[in-house]
Amino acid sequence: MKRVFLKFFSILVLVILFSTSVFGQQSQAPAAPAPVVSKQVEPNIYTFTGGRGANTGAYIGEKEVLLIDSKQDSASVAQVLAAIKKLTNDPVTRLVNTHADGDHVFGNRFQPAGVTFIAHENCLKEFFMPSMNGTPSDWNNPALKEFLPSVTYKDRMDLPVGAKRIQLYYFGVGHTTGDTVVYFPDEKVAFIGDQIFTARVQLIHAYKGGSSFGEVAALEKMLSTIDAQKFVCGHNDVIDRAAVQNHIAQMKDLQEKVRGLKVKGQSIEEVQKQFEQNQSALIQTIYNEIK
Repeated sequence: MKRVFLKFFSILVLVILFSTSVFGQQSQAPAAPAPVVSKQVEPNIYTFTGGRGANTGAYIGEKEVLLIDSKQDSASVAQVLAAIKKLTNDPVTRLVNTHADGDHVFGNRFQPAGVTFIAHENCLKEFFMPSMNGTPSDWNNPALKEFLPSVTYKDRMDLPVGAKRIQLYYFGVGHTTGDTVVYFPDEKVAFIGDQIFTARVQLIHAYKGGSSFGEVAALEKMLSTIDAQKFVCGHNDVIDRAAVQNHIAQMKDLQEKVRGLKVKGQSIEEVQKQFEQNQSALIQTIYNEIK
């Protein structure tokens, strides 16, 4: 009887351990992303939300399609291309990367053959930078060369798509060192990448050379240079001019609060305790920038 009980108990323990292991694996499995959905911003201008990676933009030209950013995996890119096929049979010929974060550029490698990639010259440099934890960039692999930006610019670039002229602007260091604003002057629509987050705390890639004060300056320069009324962000809904101005004001308020505390001699740890926990990274970036 004792042997039977021990055998039964051993089997029960194994079943529990196996069940716990399977449940743990299932609970840790990443959630499936929402399907890609197309949203019209203006006639012939679209944004594609959902999937993995940042929002993708598209301009449906007379004979070609221009994309803005490229999602993060093959399935998401395929969904974007399928959605475009419902709008036009014309091919995707060019793609502008607003900056070099993986969720905006990894999908380059899944685009149709022959697509030309365009970015700011600093953005191209950032393709090859190590990640935040020091992992080397896989873009150093020569096999990926055809998916890198082959057309770059310094300050401004006019991009003709048929009769349409689209303007690319570099307003300075901000979220990264190579953020492009894609502006449609006729429609007064601007795609601004990750220069503004509305659903989460603003992200500044200081390890890449990004700057919170630079981001504010770049946004102010953007507003004084272009007359955009709609701003399409990488991870938000479309926002208006007032929302951009409000974001600038909020960033300046944070910067002044951090400056006041640092001038008083408070350490970064003491300063961070006076803000929300999810603001810690941004507060540290601001603190480090104040001399």
